[in-house]
Amino acid sequence: MSFVARIARPTVAAARGVNTAAALRSKHTLPALAYDYGELEPSIAGQIMEIHHTKHHQTYVNSLNEAEEKFAAAQHANDVKAQIALQPALKFHGGGHLNHTLFWENLAPKKLGGGEPPSGELAAAINEQWGSFDGFKKTFNGYLAGIQGSGWSWLVKDTETNKLQIISLPNQDPVVGKYKPIIGVDAWEHAYYLQYQNRKVEYFQAIWEVINWKTGEKRFKA
Repeated sequence: MSFVARIARPTVAAARGVNTAAALRSKHTLPALAYDYGELEPSIAGQIMEIHHTKHHQTYVNSLNEAEEKFAAAQHANDVKAQIALQPALKFHGGGHLNHTLFWENLAPKKLGGGEPPSGELAAAINEQWGSFDGFKKTFNGYLAGIQGSGWSWLVKDTETNKLQIISLPNQDPVVGKYKPIIGVDAWEHAYYLQYQNRKVEYFQAIWEVINWKTGEKRFKA
């Protein structure tokens, strides 16, 4: 079950008179990667991947579980004020968990297809929107470079128009509403600083060598 569904579940359970503690027995867990930490080198150092996955993402998972437990307790106590106060934590840590889960999936070592350009319908849609794959990457990197502080840039599909767009979101805000995430790039400093330091533009260029467009194509068609 997705984190979005699980966050919403206590509200549904409470509305139905179900014990919210029982509704939250299943905890979020850190997803396993389909590759070893060092397999994305030299684009992303193994040390960065290990810290990013086992420390940063794990913290979002732990904090989301804690926030959901508090939210369920607040609902059980009918404490509306506490439920409202917990919304920022649910959004931040829930978004951090979801964003990173999508991020790991849209990366791959070269031996597993990382860096191979998109094909089929997704490639055609990219060419239609930006003229070429290189034109798309240049535009996307412009969005990444324009992020002030921490955030993400995403290639998304507008489900109302079926058109592709590039958007940037601050902090750990997740892609929701009418947009479907296709490919996301983490622009937080912890995603690159140990290797690239203040040369984040180099990180933005290098990451295309390990983007898994096969995953992007599956998301685009889903």
